[in-house]
Amino acid sequence: MNERRKQRLTYIDWMRGLACLLMFQTHCYDSWLSDAARSTKFFSWSQLGGTLPAPLFLFLAGISFALATDKLRQRGVAANEIARSTLRRGAEIFGLGLLFRVQEYLLGQPSAPWTDLLRVDVLNMIGLSMMLMALVCRLAAGSGMDAAAASGGGNPGSRAVTILAAAAAALLVALVTPPLWTTWRPRWLPWFLESYINGVHIFREPQPWLFPLFPWSAFAFAGLAVGFVLLTDWARRREAAAAALAGVGGVTMAALGWWLDAQPRQVYAVYDFWHTSPNFFLIRIGLLMGILFASYAWCRWGAGQWGFSPVIQLGQTSLLVYWVHIEFVYGRFSILPKRAMSIPAATLGLLGICLAMLLLSIARTRLKGRGAEVWGWLRLPARAG
Repeated sequence: MNERRKQRLTYIDWMRGLACLLMFQTHCYDSWLSDAARSTKFFSWSQLGGTLPAPLFLFLAGISFALATDKLRQRGVAANEIARSTLRRGAEIFGLGLLFRVQEYLLGQPSAPWTDLLRVDVLNMIGLSMMLMALVCRLAAGSGMDAAAASGGGNPGSRAVTILAAAAAALLVALVTPPLWTTWRPRWLPWFLESYINGVHIFREPQPWLFPLFPWSAFAFAGLAVGFVLLTDWARRREAAAAALAGVGGVTMAALGWWLDAQPRQVYAVYDFWHTSPNFFLIRIGLLMGILFASYAWCRWGAGQWGFSPVIQLGQTSLLVYWVHIEFVYGRFSILPKRAMSIPAATLGLLGICLAMLLLSIARTRLKGRGAEVWGWLRLPARAG
């Protein structure tokens, strides 16, 4: 692996690790804090941080997808084989999401309802988004293109088409999300299928704690566009400038989102800023791009260069720590009583979870052998070939 590619994977792993830490604190406080503690500003701020992990994971799935297809292109893999390989990888992640739901259902007995098996979780959405990205990349490249074009790389023109297609897909998903949650709801679908559109599940209204295609797949498409931009010839030659430009672009997008939201006239009949608003989507994409630049700077010029990084370590095994921590925070084996703890006690539990997951991650990294590509989760370049 060349030095530039290794550096790129390092700051992507750092971002994944950051998402893991934010996920830990959000889940731990949500599961363990008592009703009195949940009424404090501390709890509100802790849950605000919880708006970032899922977008980060999906955004990074898009960037990793771009890196994976670029690696396959460099190997000279045929266009259709690239599409098949990435579709298979997306199906694997989707299958893991279904397996995770089966595990949670079995461990939740006798109280867990069978409908939990069909809940739309973040793993389901990452897998589906990857399959959709494979189709968009293949269609954008055109049927007569070679392997380089099919991955969005090699040919600058085909790469530009892929970037535009990914950005257009992200924008389209964001724009149609509000009506698909309200006035355009596909009520004619069975609830378990409609849930993949708007997260309605078994309830009468869409649920914001689920992860339907609208709006969540938009973050993956946005990451795909950014990933291919980072693979352009200009960005490869000027990696630091490209990362800085991503940061500036992120600030601009966030400011645009705030400005649009402040306008007196709104487009949609039903407006929900925190869950379906395209303006909030722009703001969050801006934050993700800012985090991308901060992560690059930290790993190239900051403490990320000092040696062992717990954050990078967690990012390298993000699926494993996600999968395991859920059961020790929300599940039957929760290390603290649920909805019963003070803020200091829950914070100690959070520190325990962070340390335990770090040790688990280190152990997994050292156990080299069969299955490493599965538990690599979003490290698509390791699996794509």
